[in-house]
Amino acid sequence: MANLEATQSPSPTGAAGGARVAGQGATRAARSRLAVQSAAKARLDFATILGAIGAFALIAAAMVLGGSPGAFLDVPAMLIVFGGTFLVTTISYTFGDVVRAQSVMLRAILYHVQHPRDAALRMLALAEQARAKGPLGLQDQLDNLHADRFLYKAVSLVVDGTPGDEVERILSREVEATSQRHLRSAGVLRRAGEVAPAMGLIGTLVGLVQMLGNLDDPSAIGPAMAVALLTTFYGAILANMVFLPLANKLDRNSGAEAMVKQIYAIGAASIGHQENPRRLELTFNTILPPGEQVKHFD
Repeated sequence: MANLEATQSPSPTGAAGGARVAGQGATRAARSRLAVQSAAKARLDFATILGAIGAFALIAAAMVLGGSPGAFLDVPAMLIVFGGTFLVTTISYTFGDVVRAQSVMLRAILYHVQHPRDAALRMLALAEQARAKGPLGLQDQLDNLHADRFLYKAVSLVVDGTPGDEVERILSREVEATSQRHLRSAGVLRRAGEVAPAMGLIGTLVGLVQMLGNLDDPSAIGPAMAVALLTTFYGAILANMVFLPLANKLDRNSGAEAMVKQIYAIGAASIGHQENPRRLELTFNTILPPGEQVKHFD
């Protein structure tokens, strides 16, 4: 009888271990819900803003300390450099490409893409929910994913029953198309960075010709010399402080965005194949940098 009671009564160690496992499961479930519901928020890119404002502030301070900031404003020089750069860049591309590059340039200044590690955790949370409830169980999460168009499309394909291989093909094509658009926009900015100093040189030649043609009129030498020098000044500023840095930032953001979308595509394909989320975690850690690898199930 005593042996029977001892067999039926739970041991303290076993109860504590079960409680600990249950607690870990509840914690992971809560973390999964939070990861699913969290969306990529648009945040200011302080590095770009600080760098741009700081560089222009230093130049403005040098102008003011020199005592004549108004001497750096010249309408003919601006027409040659600003207008010429825009028009010559349009020759190399289409007008639509140039306009899209300007919109992408503004996004590079104000926002940055979601962190790849956060995207991996979010996808693992979705995969864990799909493992428990099936792919159709993700239909309830679609309302929380509208802010991320690509992730919404990926999960919608899985919910619709699209095979995993087909999901990966569709999403991979979209990632490639997006990367090509960003590459074209970065190319527009780099081309503008090449054209701006060239237009400054052209303006310098125009100013020198005007100056040499009016040597008998001392009052015309000053404005002509201003055009000659300020066009080079404007061209150097546009190229080295605006177009080329933003082209590099666009390349960086495009690479980070492509990695995030690749993570979503791999995760959606894994859910479509009904693979174990732990295997998906191992896959993510093969493409994430060592310091950013995820440990969702540990």
